[in-house]
Amino acid sequence: MEHQPDSIDQEVAQELGIQTTMTWATTRDGALKQLSNFIENHFAEFGPYEDAMAADNWALHHSLLSPYLNNGLLHASEVIAAALAAFEKGGIPIASCEGFVRQIIGWREYVNGMYWHLGEQYPELNDLQANRPLLPLFSDSSKTQMNCMKLVVGDIHNRAWVHHIPRLMVLSNLALITGTNPQEYLNWMREVFIDASDWVMVPNVIGMGVHADGGQMMTKPYAAGGAYISRMSQYCKGCIYDPKKRTGDDACPFTTLYWDFLDRHRERFAGNHRMAQQIFGLNRLSDLPELKERAREVLDGLDQGVI
Repeated sequence: MEHQPDSIDQEVAQELGIQTTMTWATTRDGALKQLSNFIENHFAEFGPYEDAMAADNWALHHSLLSPYLNNGLLHASEVIAAALAAFEKGGIPIASCEGFVRQIIGWREYVNGMYWHLGEQYPELNDLQANRPLLPLFSDSSKTQMNCMKLVVGDIHNRAWVHHIPRLMVLSNLALITGTNPQEYLNWMREVFIDASDWVMVPNVIGMGVHADGGQMMTKPYAAGGAYISRMSQYCKGCIYDPKKRTGDDACPFTTLYWDFLDRHRERFAGNHRMAQQIFGLNRLSDLPELKERAREVLDGLDQGVI
């Protein structure tokens, strides 16, 4: 749905030198309308498409309520009450209701609790000693030929939002496997997302996104190759890179760098039972020297904004 900007929106936009948007509401009334729109038109389909990444639909059936929850225009209790009331009426699959409720009072509350529990020094952690400067493509989608990154960064530029899977498995995944400095990446995430409350971003980035806390929050790094992105999205169609290839000029950078990341941190992850299958797969690679060479080319190309 669209939200018409009011006179205050127009005045603030003029002072900032930006265009007003109809994507996001800035009032309590607008936030309530967004909640109603989700419950009536999208709630039933939320579950089946919760983790999907579409190239032709930026919102799918997501609620788009995170900015309003994070800035106080909506309270989690009223969102849950509306969801449960709709479920009790019938017509909402339990998978959609459970998935949505879990996001609000499961993951959201867990992240909030971890933020206060982990302490003031947590945002500065860098357990993997990742020191690569922020890649040019994060700030400019024209600095990459990867279709997934071009589309996701473009969506962020247009609307200051993408849902949780592109954040974790595209953006943060790339930051993780390239060894991007966690603090530079965290600062970028804080700047570009409309729902970027500190308590949201710090645990999700430092702990879950780039595994900079050594496993305090999550017991495994969320690293993945191009096969995951291909399976869960439409991004790979038409891309010049092949998610099935790990070497060669047309090998997907995610696939190449995923195996390179595992090799770089082989000893660290060797004792992690959740990483046993991945390390076993790494040990079976017959083209590791060629892969390492391709990884160096990819990292250089990403630094230059040409890959």
